[in-house]
Amino acid sequence: MISELAPVLEALLLAADKPLSVDRLSQVFDEHDGVDNKRIRETLRQLQKSYDGRGYQLIEVASGFRFQVQQDYARWVARLWQEKPQKYSRALLETLSIIAYQQPITRGEIEAIRGVGVSSPIIHTLLERSWVRGVGHKEVPGRPELFATTKEFLDHFNLKQLSDLPALDDLEAWDEATMAPAKLKQPQQQEMEVAAVQVDGEQLY
Repeated sequence: MISELAPVLEALLLAADKPLSVDRLSQVFDEHDGVDNKRIRETLRQLQKSYDGRGYQLIEVASGFRFQVQQDYARWVARLWQEKPQKYSRALLETLSIIAYQQPITRGEIEAIRGVGVSSPIIHTLLERSWVRGVGHKEVPGRPELFATTKEFLDHFNLKQLSDLPALDDLEAWDEATMAPAKLKQPQQQEMEVAAVQVDGEQLY
């Protein structure tokens, strides 16, 4: 049995270039190590608590666990790089938020909600960033493509699942630089319920 599981998990997460799930972490141990998924998850929770008040944190997103800088210190870290973060248009932000809350949804339905057309470059950018993907076609004349968000979308916005999205009534604005909710009202008494997205019987996440 490994006596120092915590530093082993830290090393694995620091060496990885993407979030690691509990199942993926468990694959590096053999039966002689005496490490199962339950112990890994318990150790990860302990590690999360141990980083309180530090400049970094261990968070769980859709794809697994990862280390990242605490948001409070992001503006100083950003100064290490001269290149400014890419900004996105209001139209792209609106399109992405509509897909996130109304998925799966067609381009025509997005345009009906926005009241204006959705340009091809907007859809191309969202697909290129892997924030959305085609998940099938709606069974109506013309069979338009259906779009939904991805695990990469959840990972980028530090979300574990769709139900972690802020309630629409709470959302006042979007930060055009970070593509994240910028201003939130006080949380409502009840959490927004978001069902798992399924298309043709396939659960997307």
